[in-house]
Amino acid sequence: MTLRDRLTAQIRASGPLTVAQYMTACLHDPDFGYYATRPALGAGGDFITAPLVSQMFGELIGLWAVESWIRLGSPTPFRLVEIGPGDGTLMSDLLRAARLSPEFTDAAEVWLVEVSTPLRDRQRQTLGDRVSWAASLAEVPGDAPILLVANELLDCLPARQFVRTERGWAERMVGVDDAGELAFGLAHTPPLPREAPVGAILEQAPAQAALGAELAARITVDGGAALLIDYGRATPGFGDTLQALRKHQKESPLAAPGEADLTVHADFPAVLAAAHAQGAGTAQILTQGEFLVRLGVGSRAEALAAARPDRAQEIERQLERLVSPDQMGELFKVACIHTPGFVPPGFEDLT
Repeated sequence: MTLRDRLTAQIRASGPLTVAQYMTACLHDPDFGYYATRPALGAGGDFITAPLVSQMFGELIGLWAVESWIRLGSPTPFRLVEIGPGDGTLMSDLLRAARLSPEFTDAAEVWLVEVSTPLRDRQRQTLGDRVSWAASLAEVPGDAPILLVANELLDCLPARQFVRTERGWAERMVGVDDAGELAFGLAHTPPLPREAPVGAILEQAPAQAALGAELAARITVDGGAALLIDYGRATPGFGDTLQALRKHQKESPLAAPGEADLTVHADFPAVLAAAHAQGAGTAQILTQGEFLVRLGVGSRAEALAAARPDRAQEIERQLERLVSPDQMGELFKVACIHTPGFVPPGFEDLT
């Protein structure tokens, strides 16, 4: 049996699935889900993330964490947390850069929040026993400030999709067509409080907003900051952003359940609104390019090129990949949830 077979049988027995339910099954089914069984990161896998593009990304996040810790008053101890840490490269590069401040590394209790067994195994290979693991943020001990990083996490949280039809709003569902294939359909739903032209698609990701609220609740009690980096929207809008990636190529989200990575764009406005409602401070949303430039990625690239002249052109290509508007620089956004009154590094002088 495949996941397609299981979902087809489930739909025939119980009715169509919401897009959010379909995403959850494809990504996390314990027997067939993508992250549960076959996550493939890197150039030889299905997709590549910024930490795998260049060490500069993780190093700058490490310097961001050290400076944030100093601005918070250098608390000892504190929890250094990454949610969705992939293969561990980002945390590895972060900790290497953070060695510039031995006091920071001595005070840090490092936690990785990861539900995928294969990825936990890769993280352990990369980081050894320096870290602890948890299945959720709630499992990370409290009673100490937290500095948290999540890179390309929000896009993996399930979203529902609604389509504006001539008769009103309808929810996009995954069903089975007459040929026995998975297919999209519509189910009429109570009216939504959003005006839109016929054909417009509205995505709602309650799980993303819930994470924003959970982070804020933790930070308002214990203090700290959470840095969220992902591709997505800086302003509310419409559009179908559901996509499947396999071998770095897009394919239909219904083509191979469980065999490709499924994502939607991060809804940063909703995440920050949920955090603000919990009493946390929220920084203005920046593009990844602007954020990295503000942290000094240009100077870091020059230093690396000077140390390794044989890699100068490669380093320049990596820099372009991270900050260029036509690559990752514009599509990817950066947001910060923080203790009220705290000014996170990279967000200074913003209104």
